[in-house]
Amino acid sequence: MDRRTAIKTIGAVPLAMAAVNTKNVAANVSESMVEAELWMADQSVAAFFVEPEIAPAGSVLLIHEWWGLNQQIKNVALKMAGLGYLALAVDLYGGNVATDPNEARELMNEVHPDIATETLVTWIDWLRGHSKSNGKVGTLGWCFGGGWSLNASIAAPVDATVIYYGRCAKGAEELSALSGPVQGHFATRDQWINQEMVGGFEKAMDEAGKTYENYWYEADHAFANPTSERHDQEDAQLAWTRTLQFIDQHLSWFFEFEWYDASKNARCHSEFERWRRFTIGNSKNSRMS
Repeated sequence: MDRRTAIKTIGAVPLAMAAVNTKNVAANVSESMVEAELWMADQSVAAFFVEPEIAPAGSVLLIHEWWGLNQQIKNVALKMAGLGYLALAVDLYGGNVATDPNEARELMNEVHPDIATETLVTWIDWLRGHSKSNGKVGTLGWCFGGGWSLNASIAAPVDATVIYYGRCAKGAEELSALSGPVQGHFATRDQWINQEMVGGFEKAMDEAGKTYENYWYEADHAFANPTSERHDQEDAQLAWTRTLQFIDQHLSWFFEFEWYDASKNARCHSEFERWRRFTIGNSKNSRMS
């Protein structure tokens, strides 16, 4: 049995709704904990899953910061589901959540790259095959999770990738595996994910012929986290607005209508999005601020 077959079989048994504590958390939204079996690592992994009542919907895979899958990340998943997306917040720490930087660093260093990659690929496959999915999946991560948002998109085809101040030191050969556009949010005062690293990433993306849009903010690392001392509300809101526009553009489901316009003696068409009307624009490789 190959890896993909194993995932499908698991999805039909414990993966497809090994859910507990399901409850309504907002209008037309429900949350649950789901589990998956990893084929290579031979272990279970859990995730926080929230789904809207209406389907089909695009899917967003959320990847936590170095703190772990805490309530702040779960709140973002709830927000995404409230906007009409299937939202799944993964747990790469096996249920552990850090309460101080030293503990967070220790948990982050204990992450095995192969197991983390398989975990993310497993959940991407699961979301794409979910009964409420429209077949489109995007990744969204912050800090530690920002880097893994990019890693996941390299390991498995996704329709959109969002990185918040995550490690992006990749070469053109690695980035050539990307199948969708990338949006990045970076801070000018970030001492770790700095302009040198991001500049190298942009050069590699250009060499690989991939589409991206990067935004810079006069802020510090973790500016988008409302629980951080470095939180910048204005920049966080701007980044979130850009994120939602990007996700809407690449994950939403469109209906296309065609009709005959006698006054123009021509056939016309229009596209309407399932949840909100949206005008599709062409993405451009760009550096924005």
